[in-house]
Amino acid sequence: MSLPPHTGSPRPEFNRPTSDAPPAVTPASTYRLQLRPEFTFDHARAVVPHLASLGASHLHLSPVLEAVPGSSHGYDVTDHTRVRVELGGEDGLRALAAEARGHGLALVLDIVPNHMALPSPLRLNRPLWEVAREGPASPYARWFDIDWEAGGGRLLLPVLAEPLDPGDIEIKTGAGPDTEGPGEPSVLRIGELEFPLREGTAGLEPAALLAAQWYRPACWREARTGLNYRRFFTISELIGVRVEDPEVFEATHAKVLELVRDGVVEGLRIDHVDGLADPAGYLRRLREAVGADCWVVVEKILAREERLARGWPVAGTTGYDALYRVDGVLTDPAGTARLDARFREATGQPRWERTAAAGAREVLTGDLAAELATLERLAGPELAPAVRELLIAYPVYRPYPGDPQLAPGALERAAAQAGAGPVAALRELLLRDGAFAARFAQTSAALRAKSLEDRAFYRYAPLLSATEVGGDPGAPALTVAEFHAYCAERARLWPRSGTVLTTHDTKRSADVRARISVLSQDPESVPAPAGADPQLAWVAWQTAFGLGADGAGPERAARLAQALLKAVREAALHTTWTEQDPAYEATVPGYLPAAAPEPAGSLAAAARANLLGAALLHLAMPGVPEVYQGAETEYRALVDPDNRRPAVFPRESLARLDAGAAPCGTAEEKLALTAALLRLRRSRPGLFAGYAPLPARGPAAEHCVAFARSAGLVAVATRLSHRLAGAGGWRDTVLALPPGRWRRLAVLGAPGAARKASYEASYEGTALLAELLDEASPVAVLLREEPDRA
Repeated sequence: MSLPPHTGSPRPEFNRPTSDAPPAVTPASTYRLQLRPEFTFDHARAVVPHLASLGASHLHLSPVLEAVPGSSHGYDVTDHTRVRVELGGEDGLRALAAEARGHGLALVLDIVPNHMALPSPLRLNRPLWEVAREGPASPYARWFDIDWEAGGGRLLLPVLAEPLDPGDIEIKTGAGPDTEGPGEPSVLRIGELEFPLREGTAGLEPAALLAAQWYRPACWREARTGLNYRRFFTISELIGVRVEDPEVFEATHAKVLELVRDGVVEGLRIDHVDGLADPAGYLRRLREAVGADCWVVVEKILAREERLARGWPVAGTTGYDALYRVDGVLTDPAGTARLDARFREATGQPRWERTAAAGAREVLTGDLAAELATLERLAGPELAPAVRELLIAYPVYRPYPGDPQLAPGALERAAAQAGAGPVAALRELLLRDGAFAARFAQTSAALRAKSLEDRAFYRYAPLLSATEVGGDPGAPALTVAEFHAYCAERARLWPRSGTVLTTHDTKRSADVRARISVLSQDPESVPAPAGADPQLAWVAWQTAFGLGADGAGPERAARLAQALLKAVREAALHTTWTEQDPAYEATVPGYLPAAAPEPAGSLAAAARANLLGAALLHLAMPGVPEVYQGAETEYRALVDPDNRRPAVFPRESLARLDAGAAPCGTAEEKLALTAALLRLRRSRPGLFAGYAPLPARGPAAEHCVAFARSAGLVAVATRLSHRLAGAGGWRDTVLALPPGRWRRLAVLGAPGAARKASYEASYEGTALLAELLDEASPVAVLLREEPDRA
């Protein structure tokens, strides 16, 4: 048995349901492409044949609406009515959709309902320009979450490099989207920045002119305490949009809805749904607009015990919850505990819970001081301490307006700091006042994301692979039983939800994490940190270990140095983004090891087993798997912008494998495994229904993760293989199989004469794991043989 076949020619029938297919609106898989001016719709068209050959069913495109010129990500939208010209415009997008359709693929769009850019020049965002010119009376004022009362009736624009001197302003004639009249002044200019003029103010003296505007240009540092508009996290260049308003929803979604109605797009990824005032209401409105056939998933970070609201009309999440489970089941709990103890002893860092709480307090009272002040003003002085403490104590990203389940543990922790009475009164306010509850929830989401993902994760580093979006560094390991329970629940409740291992937002790609996580199986292999900053030394060594010898010379060194510089600024222990310490930052590259640390012996085999095992579990488990650009082969990337570098698509390697060559090295093994499972998902989707854990019996049973999908596919992965080797291997451990005869899918290439029999053998009842899984093949895919038909 070999890889499922592919074709390089158009195959529109790939997306048509067969007798065992789920609805056509569910992707078999998605493949994420990061669009940017250097990688346009035309570039994407050129790789469509490769992605069709790989087995993908849908292309997932990063945001495509008009954005700040030169943007490398597209989340800074400036115009919802146009497809981005730098990418090729609407004609280019429709041509890409047609090319994809000709190869049996469809498009999924990443859309950004929560925020728009506050760009430079400001005129790029026409609605915001009009609000700055006309103030609250502007028809666009309802678009943005602006607290005019907090700003003294003016919108703070923290866009200046230094505090403003009124003598720096000038009037420029005939510029801006509209002029007040022929030859009359139309814009206020400060250096290279231009702002609209309020009608009737052009003739005033500079100080009076500034005071008369509906906005106040200010130094960027004022945003921390004086900001009076909602933003994305702590990024003042992204202003919150009020899509809860039906008119704003219609205006900001018209182009996307047109693309869905025209069949250009079949699915949507909703960015940062937690930032919205009313996520459930937004999703109901969106579902009504796109219809039942559009596949919709939300970027929603779920805590370990948290579950997605069942009433949301979506297919599920984008998949960070699955990432945590796949990584967790391949992590050794005993070794992680040892690394935790060694890290804290060497660095003096408190335990995870205290680190996370400290980060939350710092971010809330510092970076989010303006947001906190707004909530405290709305709640009143008596409840202000309770607001602060409940935000810090809340265990998930956000509560939801009107939700009576306000985390009893969080209420108790907040009451211990602010008093039971004020916390009880705050709870009642949250239940009674929907507008206040929405603003509290939005602030909670920003706080949790910023304080966990962008602070505590960079401070608490016993095992860097555990500090990932959606992860829990305090409990990074899962048992096999916990993994099975999660998958069974997902198959039952959210079978169409997304799954991911690598994204544009992951701090380390899946293959870097696979290497780092083997350290949990051999914690003493991590050297004791040396130097004046043991925390940085620990982080630097694991980062270099994860990247290994990927890249060469100066390029690799620069990538590592860039990642470490971001790490120390986010950790905010010695330097920050806004208060940089040049002397300290100059020492950062010196903490990198001179040579790339590489695993050896059984630890190297364990790294390979982790990499292939994670890929198998991800591609075979319940849900819709997403492959990040270039990650169909071994892909080592660090935090952005490293993980957003131009992709390398392994077209030649895939063609070589399809011609019958054996995989050469781990990279091609992963490619072969990925292609095999994506092609099966596309051509035989019925194989991937349901979920049944398969038990192993014997002395090494804990090292096997195995499950059946439907009645026709079995996936088997090795876990903690370094420990397995040290304990004597599989020995007589066996795996119980579902009824029928099973044959192995030869995804790891032609094994040679010594192992040919293993691939040709069939299994019935049980399989001896020493034969099925070994150092040469740490994963296995079994397909049930169909009975001969007379």
